[in-house]
Amino acid sequence: MRVAVSGYYGFGNTGDEAIALAITRELKKLGHTPLLLSNTPAESAALYGCESAARMKPGALLWGLLRSRVVLSGGGGLLQDKTSSRTLAYYLGVIRAARTMGKRVVVFNQSVGPLSAAGGQQVAGALRGLRVIVRDHGSLDTLNALNVRAEIGGDPALLLEPTPGLTQDAHRVVIAPRGDVTDATDRLRDVTRRLQASGRRVTALSFMPDHDDVAAHALRADEVISTRDPQLALDTIAQSGHVIGVRLHAIILAAAAGVSFSAVAYDPKVQGFADDAGAPTHSTEPDPAALTEEALRRAAPDWSAIEDMKLRASESFARALRW
Repeated sequence: MRVAVSGYYGFGNTGDEAIALAITRELKKLGHTPLLLSNTPAESAALYGCESAARMKPGALLWGLLRSRVVLSGGGGLLQDKTSSRTLAYYLGVIRAARTMGKRVVVFNQSVGPLSAAGGQQVAGALRGLRVIVRDHGSLDTLNALNVRAEIGGDPALLLEPTPGLTQDAHRVVIAPRGDVTDATDRLRDVTRRLQASGRRVTALSFMPDHDDVAAHALRADEVISTRDPQLALDTIAQSGHVIGVRLHAIILAAAAGVSFSAVAYDPKVQGFADDAGAPTHSTEPDPAALTEEALRRAAPDWSAIEDMKLRASESFARALRW
């Protein structure tokens, strides 16, 4: 069965590419044919060994939907209008087009929000009657307020595994900044200095090179790793003792690898994941002393909660594909 997957793919964001890698792998394990709607379809097809179609070319997009039996909208934080109303219009447009074609459409392991009042009305109208699986309880609450029935799943990237044979270094700390959260970057530079003074080696990990490289270099870490490769990002994290993440998928990949983490919640989706995982969370103006202390003692999340999230992520594929 061919399954089309709509998301923010092919834009060089390692977090979203981690979702693409996980979804395509799981679909293939289940014997299905993934078709990724991507900004760079040839590159995505080669990277993930799947079919792909150009997400912004109407003809290619509609042909991809028409050829598929199921359409998954997600994962990621797609249904929000904080970035722009055009973002929300695009993803709801894909959902509406697929519904018009009579396809089985599932909102798949997304975070929902933040939404304006108008955006909330659009989402409620487009999603009513669909199977909706979200990746955090905050999104569940958002949809409940809109009278949209939803169920809890888990981020697919939680199902990724580090390359076998890696060695963890308890004295290495990974910090993943975000280029447009400058208040956090200023304080993370102080955290880096404090950690280095305490004998820790700090790796600045840039998840979206065009967007985050300046912030990563500004931390004055011992090394900077800039990548679009989700497996390299996961392996880098797996070899560390603690992760401080502004980027959501820095902490999700830490959870996948069994590495403790602290979150800097610039967006409700980061807060939602950290809350569900029982992990320490900070504002975009974090206390450097508190973050440093958590990294030094490797403050742990609730690992049993994370195992539950992984199980829900795995089971969500069967729920989404069941007719």
